[in-house]
Amino acid sequence: MTIYNRVKELRARFHFSQSILAEKVGVTRQTIAAIEKGDYVPSLLLALMICDVFGMQMEEVFVLQKGAEENE
Repeated sequence: MTIYNRVKELRARFHFSQSILAEKVGVTRQTIAAIEKGDYVPSLLLALMICDVFGMQMEEVFVLQKGAEENE
């Protein structure tokens, strides 16, 4: 299973740079970049903070994707 996220898309919609979003949630720009690339899965607290910045529910920002063999 992997977690797909819409952080990059939403950040662009809200006209936030990675640095601005990072400052709002208290992490580094590199952490935001890693989340956007899928290299880092944020903690529940960080994910909730990101959702709060965008005013969205968790399911609207982060989606669990099951692999093909897991669906069988």
